[in-house]
Amino acid sequence: MLSQTYYVLRSQQDGQYLAARPDAEGDRYLLMFTEHFDALSYVNRFAEEYKEQLAVESLATPTLKTILQRWGYAGFALVRDPLLPRLEFLTAT
Repeated sequence: MLSQTYYVLRSQQDGQYLAARPDAEGDRYLLMFTEHFDALSYVNRFAEEYKEQLAVESLATPTLKTILQRWGYAGFALVRDPLLPRLEFLTAT
């Protein structure tokens, strides 16, 4: 069975994952990257003052559903370009 690895940003203070919200008060989507260096580029571009508080973690595809359920995310926000940023929102089914 093949498994894709994704990368996420997690707070070292409270363990929360970085999430995207398409609407200010809408659902939260787990922010994911396809490459480790994309996650670091995102932090350096948009959250440089928080880079000491964030850690990049890798997640295998089989663990994604569990994380969505545990943390209450509506789906995933896959970052296609970390410097713009360009996100693709995917709803969990």
